[in-house]
Amino acid sequence: MSAITVEPVNSLKAELGALLGNVDLDNLSDADFDVIRNALYNHNVICIKNQGNLTPKAQAELTRRFDPKALSYGHGKTIDAKRSILHPDLKTVPHQPEVQIIGNGFVAEYEGLKNITLKHPHHRSFHKTVIPEDQDLDYTRFYRWHIDAALYGKLYPPLVTSLLAVKVPAGRIQTLLYDDNSGDELQVPLGTTAFASGYTMFARLSPEQKEFVLGSKIEYAPHPYVWISTAKSRPDGLGIVSEDKEVSIDDLPEIERESDIQILPMAWQNPVTGKFALQIHPSVVRKIHLHDGRIIDDLKEVRDIVHGLQRPGIAPELVYAFDWKEGDLVLFNNHGVIHSVVGAFGLDEVRLFRQCNLAGSHPPLGPSAVLA
Repeated sequence: MSAITVEPVNSLKAELGALLGNVDLDNLSDADFDVIRNALYNHNVICIKNQGNLTPKAQAELTRRFDPKALSYGHGKTIDAKRSILHPDLKTVPHQPEVQIIGNGFVAEYEGLKNITLKHPHHRSFHKTVIPEDQDLDYTRFYRWHIDAALYGKLYPPLVTSLLAVKVPAGRIQTLLYDDNSGDELQVPLGTTAFASGYTMFARLSPEQKEFVLGSKIEYAPHPYVWISTAKSRPDGLGIVSEDKEVSIDDLPEIERESDIQILPMAWQNPVTGKFALQIHPSVVRKIHLHDGRIIDDLKEVRDIVHGLQRPGIAPELVYAFDWKEGDLVLFNNHGVIHSVVGAFGLDEVRLFRQCNLAGSHPPLGPSAVLA
């Protein structure tokens, strides 16, 4: 028996967020882990509070427990790192390379790193249109909706990501603007991480859309985060504006094997509930493979199809904007939610987080595998 308690944070969105109590991560029994795993796959974003003393090693071990055969950091060793859009955002803990440091501002010393300056991703560096600078601290956007995944080579999407809040600036509220002519906006705490459920996205599709999603696969671009390094995002952070600004395939790092290009299902199955999530990284989609063998390869059409499927699922009332407190350890089902960095910090607002995810030991379970 386990003493761990599981409390949904919102009864109207029970599958998106739960708070776990009576958790002793230093003495976690198999029964305790079973409760945590079931909570993760039923609520998809779970929080364990007051974990400020958790070591990077213990964080990596807990994360690996969801996928014991997973070994390396989810993005492996980034090829052509300086051109990758992920390059400015991450610093590696020297003694625990699966764990990354993210945040904002100057940090004199932390876990073997000295005199580091962290850069919180800002929509101004990635979106085609931007909020005026004089409104920057009052208004914000979703930076980039995504799945934590390399989406290239044999680095399959991590099953779970863990995030630990080490230092959180004093809170203030920002107004998040979708800026997509919908009029949608959302009040969010400073530096929130926004989550949206792929299961809700799938459930809200029409019968025709569900049939399309269950029978289709996404082909992702080779070296995807270099490929989009010269392109710009939609204002809602849900995919790229089609302007032919991507790095040409010939100018990307060498593609050693065609099999390194990942083609993954649109729908991924939850291993506990059996539900399907519409699970797509919208920024780096390149082609859609249909059930009858045809391929949609017009990039603008591909992006418009994906955006049309996903956009209803990030409506304001469906977004879980997590309000971080120091010591919060959040784990989320990376095969069932998409998430986005949010917020704009002042120069003196220091934020320090630890992130861990491990490249999956197997690809996501899609409809064809289930049917087989």
